[in-house]
Amino acid sequence: MAVAIRLSRGGSKKRPYYRIVVADSRNARDGRFIEKVGTYNPLLAKDSPERVKLDNDRISHWLSVGAQPSDRVLRFLDAAGLKERPARNNPKKAEPGEKAKERLEERAKKAADAEAAANAPAEEPAAVTQDEAEAVVAEAVEEATAEPTPEAEQVADEVAEQTPPVEAATESEEAAAEEAPAVEANEATPNTDAGDEAAEVTGESSQGPAEGAAEEVTAETTVAAEEPSQSAEEGAKAE
Repeated sequence: MAVAIRLSRGGSKKRPYYRIVVADSRNARDGRFIEKVGTYNPLLAKDSPERVKLDNDRISHWLSVGAQPSDRVLRFLDAAGLKERPARNNPKKAEPGEKAKERLEERAKKAADAEAAANAPAEEPAAVTQDEAEAVVAEAVEEATAEPTPEAEQVADEVAEQTPPVEAATESEEAAAEEAPAVEANEATPNTDAGDEAAEVTGESSQGPAEGAAEEVTAETTVAAEEPSQSAEEGAKAE
């Protein structure tokens, strides 16, 4: 019969309490046991002396007759100095299994395909040449000029904004632009001279009637003054 020193669970739900027992390894965990050799209460603090209680004499006896402690009980025995626990090293414990590796490979492949599909549309517009772009712009301008609709006007405005600014005028155009104001000034000068001449003629014509009216008034006053003197002379002669 294989004898083991192991834990047997007791207590209530979420409040465990363990007995350290010597039992047949073929029996159930919480089934029949041969002898109780200690207790373990995980709810107590780690530095509490009541956390782990061991019957050292009985445990030493069962170890001497070949009883095999479980890994957890062996930790308690190692801490108590009853039996040394050898260090364990399992580097493959954290390594995923074969199915997990297959799932990881599938995920990596799907991620690579999705990234390639996302980058493909971004590269296609870059392949469009400048000539094609100019042709598209020209077609848009033709449609806008042929049909003067609000949509066409909007397209024409967008094309005008995208086109580069027109280069500066040539030297000949600049010279012609400079001469234009001078010509306009020369044309405007005769008009002012003609206006001055018209003003002089108007002044002369206005002065002429005024002088004639003054002469007529003077003549009338002279005649009126001469008439009384003549009437006086005629009266003197009659007397």
